[in-house]
Amino acid sequence: MISGDMEKLYPSAKTLVKECVASRVHAKDATLFDFSEQAQACAERYMGWTDLASNPPYPLADIQAFADSIIEQGLKTVVLIGQGGSTQAPMTITKYNKPDSSRIVFKTLDSDSPVRVRAILAEARPETTLFVISSKSGGTIEPRLALRAVRDAVGDALAEEELMQHLVAITDPGSDLERQAREEGWAAVLPGEPSVGGRFSALSVFGLLPAALVGIDLEELLEHAVEAEKRCSEDAIDNPAIGLAAFLYDNYLQGRNKFSFLTPKRGRVLGLWIEQLVAESLGKDGQGILPNIEIDSLLLTNDPGDRSVIMYQTKTDLWDERKNFEMSLSYIDPTIPRANFKIDSVEELAEHFVMWEYAVAMCGYLMRVCPFDQPDVASAKAVVLDILKEGQPAPDFVQDYIGDVHMGEVEVRLAPCFKDCTDVQGALRALLTSIQPGDYFALNAFLPFTGEGRREALELIRHGVAASRHTVSCLEVGPRYLHSTGQLQKGGQNNGVFLILSADELKDIPLSEEAESLGTLAKAQASGDLLTLADRGRRCVHLHLPDNSGVTLRALSEVITGILATLN
Repeated sequence: MISGDMEKLYPSAKTLVKECVASRVHAKDATLFDFSEQAQACAERYMGWTDLASNPPYPLADIQAFADSIIEQGLKTVVLIGQGGSTQAPMTITKYNKPDSSRIVFKTLDSDSPVRVRAILAEARPETTLFVISSKSGGTIEPRLALRAVRDAVGDALAEEELMQHLVAITDPGSDLERQAREEGWAAVLPGEPSVGGRFSALSVFGLLPAALVGIDLEELLEHAVEAEKRCSEDAIDNPAIGLAAFLYDNYLQGRNKFSFLTPKRGRVLGLWIEQLVAESLGKDGQGILPNIEIDSLLLTNDPGDRSVIMYQTKTDLWDERKNFEMSLSYIDPTIPRANFKIDSVEELAEHFVMWEYAVAMCGYLMRVCPFDQPDVASAKAVVLDILKEGQPAPDFVQDYIGDVHMGEVEVRLAPCFKDCTDVQGALRALLTSIQPGDYFALNAFLPFTGEGRREALELIRHGVAASRHTVSCLEVGPRYLHSTGQLQKGGQNNGVFLILSADELKDIPLSEEAESLGTLAKAQASGDLLTLADRGRRCVHLHLPDNSGVTLRALSEVITGILATLN
């Protein structure tokens, strides 16, 4: 059962027990969020997640039977195409399971990077690959256009009629995706539950089909979740969800509006799921709690005062890796509040999905924010669609890229507070200088994270800012973060500083509708992010680079490293 401990009991735990919040969440009592008509109405529509394990809306046996039939057909690879809540839990489950066993190769495509799309398709033979298109609304632009790109790419290997038997849709009833799948005769359409929002859908068919496909026993997985539902719905001080909610909220009241998530490598994929759940659910109305994933513990040797620590021990077979993680924890200032958890098996993930979902709903109650909507995500989507229709906004200036060697030109777009800047170095210096105590920095990158030197250069920027400016520093993968921390960045407190990166594609993937290419879509999303953040008074700069090569990104990291050295 849920294994965890905290150093003390936090005061709001007693409030949650006294006001019977846990049992009311389990009972889907929307009046918990009656602080506004909109919040209560939203809760009435989206609290179906509270008993997904004990009352699954779709028969587990049917999901398991379908997954088994796929394997029996000789399919060896599954590519899940989706975005946000439709892919984050499946990615967590399947990646966490991979070191132990997996009867198929499972890949997630939630990127509009042509480099990423080509890399996935190069490793999958169309004849033995199942493509699962996962979208609650059925209208999200990224999976819609990614599917078009995939269909064009595999068209030479599979006839149209044969391809239909390699396509599966997971979507809510009545969506455009359901209509398309039925009209075209796809292999299957699995219905989602409309009363469950995307980021709360881990234990719905959106998460359960991927789990079954990689060989996880659904009955055992849900047994863990049922027990967690019982514990997390009790109005008792030892309810783990109440303890976690109180830890998050009471530290938030003390100015610790961020937490560092520390775990061995295997657990980081759970951190990405937690990141979306917490940031998108609570980051609105000028409030929010920022999860900081993949943190260097050396940055916590002195208490910065604005964060807490959540630590997860995960099953790790290598002694050296376990010892390395334990040693890293010894550097953390003991005055930083800390909560500790442990996961020993993939089935135990279900318990922590439940605990975090209940805890976040309780935090919403305490913070008086609706945890089930995402208004700023929707507004950012609208801006992107306008850009795709009307064209890119003009850059504030264009200049030769950094250094003496001509590498092409960079387009620069600036928030109003930086409009006086006339060159790249000046814009970056102004952006980095604006970071104040209590702020956080986010590198929002619409770039491929694979390939030599790319991620390393971006990590150098992220860690350089964290160490030099003594601030939380996040590396966010576009467009994924738009459906995750993007809500907090736009709707939360105005304490974020944002560098947005996109790049021309050396070998783009053309599209026939809505966008000229996947690269065009990525650039529109980056520009739209700048416009939406700037409209909310955020400090942000968008650099559209001449290409996304490792050397180009390294040149940028060297410039930023040089600027940071002068600011100390």
